[in-house]
Amino acid sequence: MDEQLKQIAKESNSSFYYAFSLLEQPKRDAMNAVYAFCRKTDDIVDEGDDSEEIKFERLRKWKNELEKALFSKSDSYLFTKLASIIRQFNIPVDPFFELIKGMEMDLQHTRYRSMDDLVQYCYRVASTVGLMCIEIFGYKNRSAKDYAVNLGLAMQMTNILRDVKKDSERGRIYLPQNDLTNFNYSEEDLFALRYNSNFVSLMKYEAAIAEKYFNKADQSLDFDDKPSMFPARAMQHIYHRLLKKIEREKFDVFNQKIKVGSLEKGAISLGVWAKYSLVY
Repeated sequence: MDEQLKQIAKESNSSFYYAFSLLEQPKRDAMNAVYAFCRKTDDIVDEGDDSEEIKFERLRKWKNELEKALFSKSDSYLFTKLASIIRQFNIPVDPFFELIKGMEMDLQHTRYRSMDDLVQYCYRVASTVGLMCIEIFGYKNRSAKDYAVNLGLAMQMTNILRDVKKDSERGRIYLPQNDLTNFNYSEEDLFALRYNSNFVSLMKYEAAIAEKYFNKADQSLDFDDKPSMFPARAMQHIYHRLLKKIEREKFDVFNQKIKVGSLEKGAISLGVWAKYSLVY
């Protein structure tokens, strides 16, 4: 069963897999369980053509199963394993339920009016994952929580910039409506995939906000916590590399598939691990 959880992470080709594959075995197993939960939660919303009502009902059952597991009453291996990990590493349960709320937001909203609205969404679907993970990584200073929150915001906003085209094909626009108005770039422009100077200016503005959160994450992480946080630091470097690639391609996400490749992810993760393992 643990191998199945590992396979979920491996098959995703996610930055998470490359970042935590160098952890010691107990922490790696714990991360596989947490990642599997997060991946499966996301899949409830993103996979399949079922109605919103059916997906809401699945999320409700998912939440109920999590609650049962926390009281040792679940028959699901994933949830039983997850509950064990939560107890073992003393992980607060709120982020798990907040993540589910974030998935509910994806069913309720296809637009976000303001950056404040988008930040709440990004917190629920990304910062929460960071708050789960840092308890497994271990830390000495409470500032590590601020690091997790800010890094989650930076990473999710980078995802949003990369996926503008893919999201539009699903009828979704995550870029705040206020910002589209301010840069004179309409929804119709976006759905038509119009790549023009207004779009570039809009994306440059959003990228600067993502960069701000990367910087805030850096400022939040105490020197003493850097060695144990090497998986998070690896993810930070991978996603920051992605943001810089998007910028170098002048934000032409309509016509180019911009990504950080598997070998690049592996090299970044190994480099960060070596830095903190050999230097600190």
